[in-house]
Amino acid sequence: MVPRLKEKYSKEIIPAMMKEFSYKNIMEVPKVQKIVLNVGLGEAIQNIKLLDAAQKELSMITGQKAIVTKAKKSIAAFKLRQGVPIGCKVTLRGNMMYEFLDRLISAALPRIRDFKGIPSKSFDGRGNYALGLKEQFIFPEIEYDKVEMVHGLDVVFCTTAKTDKESKALLRYFGMPFKN
Repeated sequence: MVPRLKEKYSKEIIPAMMKEFSYKNIMEVPKVQKIVLNVGLGEAIQNIKLLDAAQKELSMITGQKAIVTKAKKSIAAFKLRQGVPIGCKVTLRGNMMYEFLDRLISAALPRIRDFKGIPSKSFDGRGNYALGLKEQFIFPEIEYDKVEMVHGLDVVFCTTAKTDKESKALLRYFGMPFKN
């Protein structure tokens, strides 16, 4: 089964982007390469069970197993040693990526309290967009009673767009609700 947004991309978004940016070839049209979800837990230094819970929640949200990330270098002020587990991440590509993007736009973002749109200032200059979410409860897969700790997560959309303008247009065509 082809994901809904993948079908929308090929039938609606490609022609619209070619018209808007006057591309001569279909291969010039930007596309979403991958979506990376990252949870950083500094509290996991004292309590490793928090990291296991966060890894399980991230796996439930994405449908793909999360991997544990470790500290790259020691920082004495934070009582952090090199190689200590401090977070987890998931990289989504292909159909899983489109399914997650669809659930994020249609189910999760509308559940944010006092939602007025996502900020449009978080582009990195090379067509990638980073979105920070304050709590994991916005995803319908998370059961409120079974959560050990409220934590945020970062969602990074990596696109093949050369400029932020192209990337913003691509995400807007997918249905991303940007603030004006």
